[in-house]
Amino acid sequence: FLKTSRLDIFRERWLMVVDTGCVDRHFVKNLYYCAILCRYINFASIKMVRFSCALVSVFVAASASVSAFAPSSFSSTRQTLALRMSIDTGAKEPVKVGVIGCGRIGIVHLGAINKAPGVRPIVVSNPTISKAENAAKTFGVPKFTSDAMEVIEDPEVDAVWICSPSQFHADQIKACAANGKHVFCEKPIATDLAETVEAINACNEAGVKLMIGLQRRFDPNFLRVKKAIEDKEVGDPIIIKTCSRDPSPPPYEYVKGGGGIFNDMAVHDLDMTRFLAGEDPMEILAVGSCHIDKSIEDLPGSEAFDTATCIVRYPGGVNAMVDVCRQSSYGYDQRAEVLGSKGMIATDNVYPNTAKIYRNDFTGNADMPFDFFLSRYFEAYVTETEAFCESLVNDSEVPCTGVDGLIALVMSLAADKSAAEHRWVKFSEIIEQVYCASPTECSLLVDSDVFPDGFKPVKTLSEMGTIVVPDVDSQKKEGSFMGKIKDMVGMKD
Repeated sequence: FLKTSRLDIFRERWLMVVDTGCVDRHFVKNLYYCAILCRYINFASIKMVRFSCALVSVFVAASASVSAFAPSSFSSTRQTLALRMSIDTGAKEPVKVGVIGCGRIGIVHLGAINKAPGVRPIVVSNPTISKAENAAKTFGVPKFTSDAMEVIEDPEVDAVWICSPSQFHADQIKACAANGKHVFCEKPIATDLAETVEAINACNEAGVKLMIGLQRRFDPNFLRVKKAIEDKEVGDPIIIKTCSRDPSPPPYEYVKGGGGIFNDMAVHDLDMTRFLAGEDPMEILAVGSCHIDKSIEDLPGSEAFDTATCIVRYPGGVNAMVDVCRQSSYGYDQRAEVLGSKGMIATDNVYPNTAKIYRNDFTGNADMPFDFFLSRYFEAYVTETEAFCESLVNDSEVPCTGVDGLIALVMSLAADKSAAEHRWVKFSEIIEQVYCASPTECSLLVDSDVFPDGFKPVKTLSEMGTIVVPDVDSQKKEGSFMGKIKDMVGMKD
């Protein structure tokens, strides 16, 4: 029933499957389902190469007598072999990972990866190769390089941690997807909204996992607040408050070109309000000013702000308030508070120790809170790394998805727009500007009266699925593809 050229393609995929050693009696049965399905589908309207690849991938997953996480496409036969459980020992092969970037964040993640069960770092990279070499020696990593692409294209690597500067994130994510590698990426995915969607879709189409590093979601203090909300310990949320105040302002060179206070600082707090609310936000009002470092006042837009405040409206009348400032005289100030219908829960800052001083002129902590973000959130960075390692080893859901990173960016862009235009801004005003000719070809339609054919703007965050392809974990939750095939042709086991 297939044309000769298509039959050749299908035969090629069959040989790839045989090479994996995963074929058993169930595979023959599934091929029978394929033959029946082909009678119900107009192949003229489908790109046969992609369809056959997808079918073979599904059949192998359904037919394998052993299980381990693997990409859902056959772009790399090696990955299926590397991650397949050993038939002789019953033990999983370790997940082999590479780390791009050996700066402060990269070293924290590398240290956590090195201790996580079932995961083994095998290569690191950094443009300054001496840093990569030092990291490799410190953590016993066998290979190091100055070229990030050598990590991404390494045939032994199953997953990549991207800890490079923000401007490289999107291209490196896309390259990982093209090479069938699972991805952990520090935020942001990209500073451009369209490129962010492209990078997410590249991973989702390739069937690889993508986790975004929004580390505050893994902080034990904020997690306890989240638990209190979920368990109704304080009733239904009414008001959510967060604050972020840095010990001292960053240098002028850091602020210049950094995207402004909402994108490089408040984005964490905006995401935390969504995390705690458990809902997608509707609109935002933001204001900003300069009080600390007057030298930045000549910078454009919100780069000229060192202080800002946001109000975010959520469904059910819940309001969230965020305040950020680039300087606090008393240390790193990171707190959250939720007022509920039955009570309130609030976090304190984190201190180096619990010692307190009691005198006639002072009572309080002996030392000030941590004054560096890596000290304050070290445990959170380690926990988020361990969470992604667990997702890889057990093929479980990623706890912080590409869409979470995308919505955080949407919230920060809306805050920036609100502060510039002095008004409430609906989040739909930001996302409806995105037009995707294909999942990995997106652009922004800003102030344009001419829209492409077929353009349908996204009106709410809940409609994000019209521009974002479902990720690999969501696809699994939607049900077995083989089950849908059987339902379609009216067959039962």
